[in-house]
Amino acid sequence: MLEVVYIIKKKVLFIGDFGIDDIVALLFAYYSEKIDIVGVVVDYGNISKENATRTATFIQEITDKTNITIIGGAVRPLTGENPTYFPEIHGEYGMGPIYPKIKEEPPSEFENFHQISSVITEYEHELTIVNVGRLTSLATAIVLYPNLMSKVKEIYIMGGAFLYPGNASPVAEANFYSDHYAANLVLTYAENVKIFPLNITNYAIIPESKLNELDVFTKETDDKIGQMLKPMIDYYSNWYKKRDPSITGGPMHDLLALWATVNHDAFQFIEKPVKIDTSNGDARGLSIGDFRPYKELAKFPIHSIAIRFDYDYFVSDVIRTFKSELDF
Repeated sequence: MLEVVYIIKKKVLFIGDFGIDDIVALLFAYYSEKIDIVGVVVDYGNISKENATRTATFIQEITDKTNITIIGGAVRPLTGENPTYFPEIHGEYGMGPIYPKIKEEPPSEFENFHQISSVITEYEHELTIVNVGRLTSLATAIVLYPNLMSKVKEIYIMGGAFLYPGNASPVAEANFYSDHYAANLVLTYAENVKIFPLNITNYAIIPESKLNELDVFTKETDDKIGQMLKPMIDYYSNWYKKRDPSITGGPMHDLLALWATVNHDAFQFIEKPVKIDTSNGDARGLSIGDFRPYKELAKFPIHSIAIRFDYDYFVSDVIRTFKSELDF
């Protein structure tokens, strides 16, 4: 008698600013047999919220995931500054050279943020929040719904750089730098947080040979969605290579953080007190962790920081997942 094995999927509320690595992460979730995206929050960041909404709608349409709620997130940071976008890295719509054609234009003023509370209420202690963009919307949810947020099982955040060079400034990572107020607010009040800083996400590069192998596979199997991966990642990697000729490709920062939700054992974490510098000087957005070998450390909130991961397994599992059949 055959034993039927049921896979309990991880319930994930995805918050992203819809750059290329955000989109690769979201597509990975739709290919994965282990992840169930139950809501998508679109934020400003790599591109504008308006363009991100269009791209999110496109992704939902081509994957036939139109039943998943798209939630309008933040338009600008809590600092009140006008955001800077990065089309040279991600393209106008976060898909590199690809223009998202959709059936129906989304409203220019897309506001339904209250639906975050509905998603949390429905899944409560099952829900994992994955925040791979600026932390403005997550901070807003913590301010508006503190009791509900305490029912979230865990929060995975891509952001920060601990004792490590930044990418938005010499010392700060872009998600924390762009809204340092929000980043500090989240890490002051949120519980069960796992942080995936540049220290490890900078190494989450899919080798060109593996990307080419995947591209051949998607063409042989006529996987139109999978065929978007190489042109997007190539666009992204080319920018990284121009900036730093020693790098072999564009790091999949956001993919690594999402992948971690179902591959916790592939990581090594360390628990340390953390806060974010909220000044506007050279240290703006600096990730401060107390790594001293003392019994008494700084009285900051303690969070789990990822410090190592199994790179070979990451690459092989990502390629394997993208070679599986998309669950329409």
